Order: sequence, then C-alpha cells, then structure tokens
Amino acid sequence: MSIEERLQELNITLPELNDDAMPYALGVVSGRTVILSGQTPRVNGEQRYIGTLGTPSINIEEAQDAAKICIINLLGALKKLVGDLDQVERIVKINGYVATTNDFTEHKKVINAASVLLNDIFGEVRKHARIAIGLASLPGGAPVEIEMTVELKE
Repeated sequence: MSIEERLQELNITLPELNDDAMPYALGVVSGRTVILSGQTPRVNGEQRYIGTLGTPSINIEEAQDAAKICIINLLGALKKLVGDLDQVERIVKINGYVATTNDFTEHKKVINAASVLLNDIFGEVRKHARIAIGLASLPGGAPVEIEMTVELKE
C-alpha cells in the first residue's frame, strides 16, 4: 500500500503549504536527508489550538490533537519538498515542543500522539527517535510545535 493510500484509509488530507511569506524554508533537502522546519497546529492558516498545558486553557486530549495536526502539516511540507511520500525510507527523528507550566510533567503523553500517528502511517517496523520538551511559550500561542528529520530512499 502506498503512503497516499494509507493516508486516504486514515481519512487524512494533507494541506498545501507555502513558504513564500516566510524568511525560512518549509524544510531543506540535503542528499537523502530532509530536515523539516517546525510546524504548529495551524489549519487553513489559523492556530486550531492555543494554550499552555498545566493551565485551564488546554487539556491533554486537545494538545494530543494539536500534535497530530503538526504531523499532518509536516507531511504536507514534506510532500511539497519531495513530491511523493513513497520516497520516504524512514522518519528518523521528531522533536516535540510543548508549551507548559513549570509543574507539568506529561510531555510524553502529548508527543506520543504524534509518534503513534507516524507509526500508523509509515508502520512500526522502523520506529523513529524523538524528544519531548516543555517550554514556557511557543509561536502564536501554540501548545505544540514539532520538527522532523526524514531519510529518503536511494
């Protein structure tokens, strides 16, 4: 099954992202490595979720959905850069950033949602490395931002 077919099976539509208005690229392809710039949970140009974990502004379930949106946005950026997601050999690593209070300790629960989605799409045979970090704030008030490194097939 192709990645596009798997996305359809999961009812996932990738956004068409554009970096024309940004002073940086959606990502950079260097040899067989793609380093994707961080994505927040933006849908149609607007932050779907805003808030800081550990406060009443957002709960873990909403942040998990935000993490999934970040992954979908990253895959949209990846498709724009390489044209065909079947060129992906593996997801090497994701860096997950969660806006939190000092006493919030469930970062992994938020970023696990992103990891599970990637495993659902690409398979669990070659799991990715990852980090989940808490920060005081993220761009646009986003509760989650994720960046990703990908290896392409030869």
